[in-house]
Amino acid sequence: MDEDNITQDEIKELAHKQEHIYINTLEKFLLNKKLLLDQPKAYQEEIFMLNKLLKRNKAHGNEYAVIRDEVLVKSYQILQSQNKMSRHIFRALSHYDYDKFDSVMNNEFVKNQEEIYKIINIDYKPFLKLDKKNKILHEAQKNIKDYYALLEINADMLKYYSIFEKRMYRLNKYEKYKILPLALYLDHTEFGKSTNALLYPYNLSIVKLFLILVISVLLYVIRTQFYRFLVKLLNKVKYLQKYSHDIISSIHQAASILFIAINLQMAIHIYNNFYSTDTLSKFFNITYAILLTYILYRILNSIASIRIHDMDQSDKKIKSEMVNVAIKIINFLIIIMGILLVMHFAGANLATVLSGLGIGGFAVAFAARESLSNFLGTISILMSDTFSQGDWIVVNGEQGTVVEIGLRVTTLRTFDNALIAIPNGTIANNDVKNWNKRTLGRRIKMSLALKYNSKPENIRSAIDDIREMLKTHPDIATDKTSYENNKHKSAKLVSQEDSLGVKRTLLVYLDEISDSSINVLVNCFTKTTDWAPWLETKEDVIYKIMDILEKNDLEFAYPSMSLYHENKES
Repeated sequence: MDEDNITQDEIKELAHKQEHIYINTLEKFLLNKKLLLDQPKAYQEEIFMLNKLLKRNKAHGNEYAVIRDEVLVKSYQILQSQNKMSRHIFRALSHYDYDKFDSVMNNEFVKNQEEIYKIINIDYKPFLKLDKKNKILHEAQKNIKDYYALLEINADMLKYYSIFEKRMYRLNKYEKYKILPLALYLDHTEFGKSTNALLYPYNLSIVKLFLILVISVLLYVIRTQFYRFLVKLLNKVKYLQKYSHDIISSIHQAASILFIAINLQMAIHIYNNFYSTDTLSKFFNITYAILLTYILYRILNSIASIRIHDMDQSDKKIKSEMVNVAIKIINFLIIIMGILLVMHFAGANLATVLSGLGIGGFAVAFAARESLSNFLGTISILMSDTFSQGDWIVVNGEQGTVVEIGLRVTTLRTFDNALIAIPNGTIANNDVKNWNKRTLGRRIKMSLALKYNSKPENIRSAIDDIREMLKTHPDIATDKTSYENNKHKSAKLVSQEDSLGVKRTLLVYLDEISDSSINVLVNCFTKTTDWAPWLETKEDVIYKIMDILEKNDLEFAYPSMSLYHENKES
């Protein structure tokens, strides 16, 4: 271009051809990279032979021959430097990520330039202006032209290595995944060339689009097969068979989002020439940590909800509040694990964080001593078996049915349908009355007030009748009433009946002579401990007592006062 008078269009055409040649050479290198990397040190023998010839010509004073051989040695040294630089660059392609590869390539550029600067210590251009009919001079001039051409080529190599840096990295990934021939074929088809001309400005190519499409379809198929595989896996595990449908349903949405995130990351990875920035990697890793934590959370809670339902339907005496607290603790641990994973992927030093928790634990424990007290109260309640869910209890002046024993509070549903939350620390440090901890016997106690004019024989007969009526009543507990003992024998020296809550005492006696009545004590226990059946039994007993009193000509007294006037003789 310097010597010929050519137009700008011809210069552009030549530049285009030059670029095409470099692209083809690059692609050939990548297709045969192993041959390049395994090649021994190039041009060493040629340089050795020329140096021997150079010494001989210097000794004989052959100036033009010395120039010819000296320039040729330098040309071989340039080629040798280029070859070494290329081998190191292509080796770095296979061993490092993009940032490291970029650093290695820049270092190789620096080394190449240092070697070139050592080579170009003499200006040979004046010899090109000599016009003599000397064969050796003409050979020297040809070698000088090749020498300067090689210097230009060396500069072009640095230029095109920089321009094609991302292309090289991408094509090397194609070669690693064994799809480079297919990628080059698509790029070199007429459709590929025309499509790439439109896509290159947007950092896209037909091969990138093809790979993104293939991976998207592949991930869709994998996702479909993943659900089938998971169902088969769950069905193979006998314990998990009945949970398979609920587990799949609970994680379906999160798993779909997980696959979409993987697809998106891979698409961005391909778009960026198989290079991921730290920011993107952290973002996706944090996303995966959150999704996997949520999936684990959903799986465990799905299994727990089914187990709790099964426990409700079965006769197993497993405390449901123990399961509830265990689920909450497990969920808490899962959340902590998820937070630690997120912090790890966000770049936090977990060793520092955990050691900081150890140091700050005392301060946290002091600041949260009430919460700690409530948590210890929860443990105390669960271990003491004082009450369970569904029990009717009275504590700290409040009474109601236990809804749930939580990690911090126990909730009661009062009989007027209000909800009360009592801290577990308060419950653990106060008296608790449990009306449900009884197996047999809910007391009926009453005092029958009879009139003072009642005859003793009638009272005695009525007492015997009431006693007999209670002994034969089908819903009143007596000494002959049996009960079930589902508890294991205890090693403690305690009354079994008191431990189980069994009361069968039946008492009917003339109790006292009060101010306005003769009182008969009736004390007995129903077989049932439930409120409604107890009221029905109590009502029936009262009706029967009224019939017995009427039968024995006895009447109920009511509060009254009799005044007696005593006449005294004056």
